[in-house]
Amino acid sequence: MRRPRRTREEKATSPTDHRLRAAIIGTGAVATHHLTAMSEHADVEPVAAVDLAPERLNAFLANHPGPRGYTDIDEMLATEKPDLVSVCTPPASHVDHVTRSLRAGAWVWCEKPPCLSLAGYEEMIAAQGEHGPYVSFVFQQRFGSGARHARELLDAHELGTPLVAHCQTTWYRDSEYFAVPWRGRWETEGGGPTMGHGIHQLDLLLHLLGPWTEVRAMTGRLWHEVATEDVSTALVRFDSGAMATVVNSVLSPDEVSRIRLDCSEATVELTHLYGHSNADWHYTPAPHVTDAARIERWRSPAHDEPSSHGAMLRQLVAAVREGRRPPCGEQDGRGILELVTALYKSAATGRAVRSGEIGPDDPFHAVVHGGAPEKLTGDGEADRS
Repeated sequence: MRRPRRTREEKATSPTDHRLRAAIIGTGAVATHHLTAMSEHADVEPVAAVDLAPERLNAFLANHPGPRGYTDIDEMLATEKPDLVSVCTPPASHVDHVTRSLRAGAWVWCEKPPCLSLAGYEEMIAAQGEHGPYVSFVFQQRFGSGARHARELLDAHELGTPLVAHCQTTWYRDSEYFAVPWRGRWETEGGGPTMGHGIHQLDLLLHLLGPWTEVRAMTGRLWHEVATEDVSTALVRFDSGAMATVVNSVLSPDEVSRIRLDCSEATVELTHLYGHSNADWHYTPAPHVTDAARIERWRSPAHDEPSSHGAMLRQLVAAVREGRRPPCGEQDGRGILELVTALYKSAATGRAVRSGEIGPDDPFHAVVHGGAPEKLTGDGEADRS
C-alpha cells in the first residue's frame, strides 16, 4: 500500500525517507540520458513519463519499461506526486513545466537552456519555495573529476593568476537537424549555437573563472536557412581581470569543444566533444615552474569520473536529501543566461554590455534578441548610437 504523500511544505522541511520518486516530462532523445542517470542511482525510482504525443511516449516506454505513461502533466503530478521531475522538453515550454512541477511540490531537474529569457527565468525562480523545492539546470560538464580538480587547483592558486582564456564550441549541424520544427527559431529554441550549443562550454568557463563583467560580441547567419544566428564570437572580461575569446558555431565539420586557460604558472586545456574524462585535461607548466612533484599533482586527480548526467544527479539527490539549494540552481542558472543575453545584446547594439545592466525595463530582458532579431543575423545593421 502506498504511503500518504507529504505536502509541499512538509517535503521542504523534513528529510525524505524513501526512494525518490522521479518523473520525466518529454520523451525525446535527451530523456534517455536522464533515465540512464536515474538507473545508476539506487536511491531514485523512475515512476512516470509524460509526453503530449502518444506515439512518442509509447515508443519511449517500449524501450524503457517501468515508468507509467501520461499525456497530461497535471494528471501525472496529481497521481504520482513525484519528489523529482526531469524537464526534457524544448526550451519554450520550460517555464510552464518547471513552475507547474515546483508548485506541485517536486524538485526539478531542467535541461539547458534554462528558458528563453531572463523574464521567464525569474518566473521559474519565483515558483520555488523558501526552503524548497528548488530547480537545478543541467550543466553536466561542470561535473566529473577533471572539472572538479581544475576548479580546486584554481581556487588554491596552484596555477597562478588566470590571464587569458579561450572557449570554443565549434560543431556541425546539417539541414536535417534543423528540420525539427522547433529548432532554429527564436520563439521555440531561444537562439542559435550561442543559446543551444555553446552554453555548456560557456557555463564551464564561468564555473572555472567566476563572474564576468563585460562582453563585446558579433553574431551572424552565414549558411543555414534558420531564423537565428548560426555563429557567434565574443570577447569577455572577468572580475579577476582575465579576458576570454568565445566562438560558437554549427558550421564546423571538424567538431571540437575546447576550453583553454593561460595562467601565470601554467596552461590548462580541455579538449573533447560532448563529454570529458581526466585524459581530456592537459596541464603545461610555465618555463619557470620546475617542481616535478607539483606538476605531477596537477596531472593526477584523485579519481577519474567522466562528466555526465549521472555525476550531476548524484549531487542533486544529495541536495534533495539534505534540503539545501542544489548545484546549478538559482544563481548559476541566471549567471549563464545573463551572459548569453548580454552577448546577444552586444551583437545587436554594437557596444559592450556590462554585467547587471539588463533589467526589467530593458527589451533584452523579455526576449534575447531585444525585439530586433534581424540585427543578430546580418539582415539589419546594429545600432551604433
